Amino acid sequence: MAGIPKTDSIEELARFWDAHDITDFEEELEEVAESVFARRGYQVTIRLEERESETVRRIASTRGIEEAALIQEWIRERLTQL
Repeated sequence: MAGIPKTDSIEELARFWDAHDITDFEEELEEVAESVFARRGYQVTIRLEERESETVRRIASTRGIEEAALIQEWIRERLTQL
């Protein structure tokens, strides 16, 4: 049996783990002290009026995306105009 892939590709790792069980690789696992996945970006909390929040939720829903993704898109669009 081949070992755990040595790659940073999320897609490749997802395919591997979809087809394998982690208990088959216990001898290859190692405990780490620090987080392996670093968060990128900066989180900002904003307060919206209920009407504004409902509007964002409705627009995101009609576009089939999450509210946060819609707001990120709007911010990026605005920043490119600066």
